[in-house]
Amino acid sequence: MILMKDILQEFEPILHKRALDVKLPLSKEDFETIQSMMEYVHNSQNDALVEQYSLRPAVGLAAPQIGVSKRMFVMSTYDEDGTILHEYAVVNPKILSSSEELTYLPGGEGCLSVDEAKNGLVPRAKRIKVRFNKVNLETGETTETLVKLQDYVGIVFQHEFDHLNGVLFVSKVKETLPNVKPIEFPEDDE
Repeated sequence: MILMKDILQEFEPILHKRALDVKLPLSKEDFETIQSMMEYVHNSQNDALVEQYSLRPAVGLAAPQIGVSKRMFVMSTYDEDGTILHEYAVVNPKILSSSEELTYLPGGEGCLSVDEAKNGLVPRAKRIKVRFNKVNLETGETTETLVKLQDYVGIVFQHEFDHLNGVLFVSKVKETLPNVKPIEFPEDDE
């Protein structure tokens, strides 16, 4: 089980290098690694496990963050409306196109590999078209997948994709984004 002590912090050199392509079919080791990564994300979204194991909540995790220089990441998050779950175990992703229109998370981005106090505004493409090998976490089989993502889910994908290119969000933070509209999340009625 991956714990916070296993997550590399921003000064580690591996986080600043382009990760290597993953050979397909997945090796047993790569399959177990990506399964463990998704397990961390799931565990980090469970309040009891967060408290028990001192986990930081996450919606994604990239292999370089656990010391594995391979082009794979996982993400598990709902869209900003909270209606559609986007859960992907991603290998060898490519961003095929990005909209010129930008957006950002109004509260700023954060990262398991970066001190919690350093979150900030990061301009991201509002819409992206991506291709990747999607891993079936039961069998280890991969399927080439083409998806269009936008808004919050697109931001999560771009954030994790950046990790595979040795880029941390802190290098993209802006003080203000005056001509960019933030993502709007519905207000809680509580």
